[in-house]
Amino acid sequence: MPQEIDFSLFALFARATLTVQVVLVLLVAMSFWAWAIIVNKVIAFRGARREAAAFDRAFWSGEPLDELYERLGPEASGTLQRIFAAGMTEWRRSHRDSGALIAGAQARIDRSMDVAIAKAAERLTGGLSYLATVGSTAPFIGLFGTVWGIKHAFEQIAIAQDTNLAVVAPGIAEALLATALGLVAAIPAVVFYNKLSADGDRIIAGYEAFADEFATILSRQLDG
Repeated sequence: MPQEIDFSLFALFARATLTVQVVLVLLVAMSFWAWAIIVNKVIAFRGARREAAAFDRAFWSGEPLDELYERLGPEASGTLQRIFAAGMTEWRRSHRDSGALIAGAQARIDRSMDVAIAKAAERLTGGLSYLATVGSTAPFIGLFGTVWGIKHAFEQIAIAQDTNLAVVAPGIAEALLATALGLVAAIPAVVFYNKLSADGDRIIAGYEAFADEFATILSRQLDG
């Protein structure tokens, strides 16, 4: 009776060459790290949308902007709050002790809010480049493992001088596992990179729209 061959994932990993094992471990680590970033960003984006919606309601509630600023303070916790605080802080600094405005106040206010938006965008999109890297490199890393594994399988066939399928199949299966893991790592990374990039762009566009609206309100007071 022919001996039964174990094709479980652990058995395939154990029978693979050291090079293929290193490739498999690397792909698994890349996949886990990619999923950690995906989960973190999904939670962060959801929190950013909730925070922006809550502050938007407070901003348009009719509460005087000075009172809202005093309540939040210059070191506000939320992203949209920090953008608002940056604009208000520069607005107050642009007034002389006599109450007159220092020239160029509008440009400085816009620049302060732009800096706050840039910092928020950097925090929001940080890590997404790793997903793009995994999506573009994991299939090739897996393919390298497959090519190396197939090379080793053919070497074993030559040594055994036997082309029986039972001899060929285990080595080919071990090699193809690397390609499979490469795709398992790459496909979610590409899908979520595209989705999270689009979501991040929409959130940042919301920040920019708020800054424009707030700048318009302050501009009316400057003109007045």
